[in-house]
Amino acid sequence: MPTLLAIVISTFIITLCVWVAVLFMFFKKEFLGKIVKFLVALSAGTLMGGAFLHLMPEAAEKINVNALFGIFIISFAGFFLIEKLLFWRHCHKENCSIHSFGYMNLVGDGIHNFIDGLAIAGAFMVDAHLGLATTLAIAAHEIPQEIGDFGVLIHAGFKYKGALVINYLVALTVVLGGIAGYFFFSFLNNILPFILPIAAGGFVYIAASDLIPEIRGEKDARKSAATYLVFILGIFFMFIIKFLDH
Repeated sequence: MPTLLAIVISTFIITLCVWVAVLFMFFKKEFLGKIVKFLVALSAGTLMGGAFLHLMPEAAEKINVNALFGIFIISFAGFFLIEKLLFWRHCHKENCSIHSFGYMNLVGDGIHNFIDGLAIAGAFMVDAHLGLATTLAIAAHEIPQEIGDFGVLIHAGFKYKGALVINYLVALTVVLGGIAGYFFFSFLNNILPFILPIAAGGFVYIAASDLIPEIRGEKDARKSAATYLVFILGIFFMFIIKFLDH
């Protein structure tokens, strides 16, 4: 399959997470809260696994180790700065005070999706299997994120249909990011390996600063153990994909 077509298909699949999230919104709030915690735990595991089992090892074959980890930490700090500047934060509940301003949420979500598209494009241009692993890690994160984003738009005063349409239009920026990344990296092929630790830094930032704190706060011992096991399952899932690649 041509690389550009694989990127377009993969990024388009990511946009479908919006519709999956809408289906989850029909559950009762209490049940939805329980589901989301497990989705968040799985997302955190897949992002961590994607960063340390796929992106970083692949980049280590092409970049000096000192430069690799330097780029990684700069990326991590850069995503923190983006969050600070744009008040961008992933919310996984219907009520999230930091997202009370719906339009700011859309701006942050659009930028986040575009960056995801760049990451997918960069991964596919290095290796098809790496692109698939990156797509799966991002998709796992998108579902709980979109549940939160959709709920935020409703909470901010958007009508149901309006929130659905505008949320999906914003989701399409991941496709734009994928296409833009393909042509940009084709023109500047030498920088392609450096995209991998940048994406890894973003994955780890999202998992460590946003997702893990949510599941860490669980008070019930059984639920806490269950969410931890799902987190490990996410990492194991990415390990299996890596094992199958070889």
